[in-house]
Amino acid sequence: MSATPPTTQAAKGAKSPLSDRSRSEQRLGWKLAMPAFIVMVLVTGYPILQAVWNSFFAYRLTDPDNRRFVGLNNYLVSFTDQVFWSAMWMTVLVTIITVVVELVLGFIIALVMHRIVLPRRTLRTLVLIPYSIITVVSGFTWLYAFSTGTGFVNQWIQWMPGIDANYNWFGGFWSSLFVISLSEIWKTTPFMSLLLLAGLAQVDTSMEEAAKVDGASWLQVLIKVILPSMKAAVMVALLFRTLDAFRIFDNIFIMTGGANDTSSLSMLIYRQTIDRTEIGLGSALSVILFLCVLVIAAVFVKAFKVDLAEGRG
Repeated sequence: MSATPPTTQAAKGAKSPLSDRSRSEQRLGWKLAMPAFIVMVLVTGYPILQAVWNSFFAYRLTDPDNRRFVGLNNYLVSFTDQVFWSAMWMTVLVTIITVVVELVLGFIIALVMHRIVLPRRTLRTLVLIPYSIITVVSGFTWLYAFSTGTGFVNQWIQWMPGIDANYNWFGGFWSSLFVISLSEIWKTTPFMSLLLLAGLAQVDTSMEEAAKVDGASWLQVLIKVILPSMKAAVMVALLFRTLDAFRIFDNIFIMTGGANDTSSLSMLIYRQTIDRTEIGLGSALSVILFLCVLVIAAVFVKAFKVDLAEGRG
């Protein structure tokens, strides 16, 4: 009993310098990160706060002196406008369709790139070609491909019986949604496949071999070994693509311009802010879009229960 107190004191004495050093390193870390933190607040935080402030006023860019405080009226106007809910429906629909299809296709492509041995670098380069093309260019490409009369898609399907060779793909909501989603999927599936490929590289191959030795089929290995090991990678891929898809703008602007109820939230913000110069209403819509993106990010992190530290691990 008499030996315990000196041992405890010695341990405390040995721990104290380490704690001081740890605190010193933490302070040094904060000092080094402070310039980047200040820049981040100025670059990202100030525009957000400015948008929130502007959303409480009613004024036009062409008449900035006539500025009236209206409180939450811009939000009430947005929520009671049928155009807003139409844009929200289009945004949600495009997000769900594109992210689900891209996840499946991206995983298949990632599996092929992971398993194939010989032309691996060549295959990865070829897969990345659509993602390297500017969205505006890819949008115009798909627009011309599905154009009535001159598009090669109608020329191809004219050989099929019972199908109108001059079908107007951009004349209705669902056909426009199909082409817009197809363009999004074609361009961003490579991004999804690369993120999933990184997750596949982290899968412990010894666990796969052990499962196969125990008699597990390929599907069982996929479901019970590979996918759980890729949980963090799948979460990151879904999070990034969902946030990106929820802000869809380019392809809709190029292909339909928002006609046939195909306008997205970003498109609606553009119309209110740039075309109609309604700064207050456009700011309110921007804040709503920002909150939607924030909720999506929170839901993903909560649902998968994976923190960033685990994802990096």
